[in-house]
Amino acid sequence: MAAKKTIKIKQIGSPIRRPESQRKILIGLGLNKMHKVVERQDTPEVRGAIAKVPHLVTVVD
Repeated sequence: MAAKKTIKIKQIGSPIRRPESQRKILIGLGLNKMHKVVERQDTPEVRGAIAKVPHLVTVVD
């Protein structure tokens, strides 16, 4: 079976003064501190979460 494709996500914005739903999305992605980088499988669910908070995260190459 082929290896699962992954993406690296970096938090670039603070969840302070953001709606609770955006904070929960960051926690769901495994982010909680500025400039933290996590590696997740590249799935439609993860891409959708990133699309909901594009001002707080970026995809790292």
